[in-house]
Amino acid sequence: MARQIVDDGANADELAKALGFSRAAVFSWAQQYRDGGIEALRAKPIPGRPKKMTDQQADQIYTILCTKTPDQMQFDFQLWTRWLVRDLIARLFGISITEQAVGRMLRRWGMSPQRPTTQATQRDEAKVMRWKTEQFPKIRAEARQVGATVYFGDEASVRTDHHGGATWAPVGETPVISRTGDRKSVLMLSAVSAQGKLHFMLQQGGSVDSKVFIEFCRKLLQDDGGKVFLIVDNVSYHDSKAVRRFVAGTDGRLRIFFLSPYAPDTNPDEWVWNNVKTAQIGRKMMGVDPSE
Repeated sequence: MARQIVDDGANADELAKALGFSRAAVFSWAQQYRDGGIEALRAKPIPGRPKKMTDQQADQIYTILCTKTPDQMQFDFQLWTRWLVRDLIARLFGISITEQAVGRMLRRWGMSPQRPTTQATQRDEAKVMRWKTEQFPKIRAEARQVGATVYFGDEASVRTDHHGGATWAPVGETPVISRTGDRKSVLMLSAVSAQGKLHFMLQQGGSVDSKVFIEFCRKLLQDDGGKVFLIVDNVSYHDSKAVRRFVAGTDGRLRIFFLSPYAPDTNPDEWVWNNVKTAQIGRKMMGVDPSE
């Protein structure tokens, strides 16, 4: 259009009306063409508009967020935030975007801010995987051969004034939960099989040691009636001399195996007491006998 006006002498007013542009815009384009030729009319980047990531760059950021923590990317933090993601993009690609834009991008990717679980830095993922894929299948196969039941065991403690979970309340008004001044503790020991068979023992006060654990094992053998393969974590009293003597005296009815170190998530019995604390005891009033 600018070329028609300048080179062919076309009427600018008629072109503006026919094409739906303002007269000022048409004359401006014509002047730009006179001054700089066709190159002067080519679209230019809008000043201030941030450069966008390519699909490949976006995939790279998504993969990093899903597989690495900030400290693994040489940041001094362990939790991803919008501003850290912004800094990561700037560091890797030289692209500057706002935190708000990062937030919209993360939501488009199906991400949301979540409270992370924690695990020990001593945890060895290779050992955990070997336990899952090699050791546990061997334990299960041997149990089938000798007719033993495989149990996962765990212990926990809860106070009588414990409460867990959340409750609805008006915004800005923190609810108050009534409780007694009693602060007794209850020890809880349990073993759960792959079939969901649960055995448990409760004891008021004290702490779990070899003596308490042996008593639980004795009751488990009595209730099960057969051979028991018990899988527990690596706490010291599970492998004490007293426990070994007790196991040796069961004539092969009880064998104890150990989980990979620092891997409580591989023990399904963990969920038993987590559920008790958060969904059962943690949401109920625990009555206390005044005479106690």
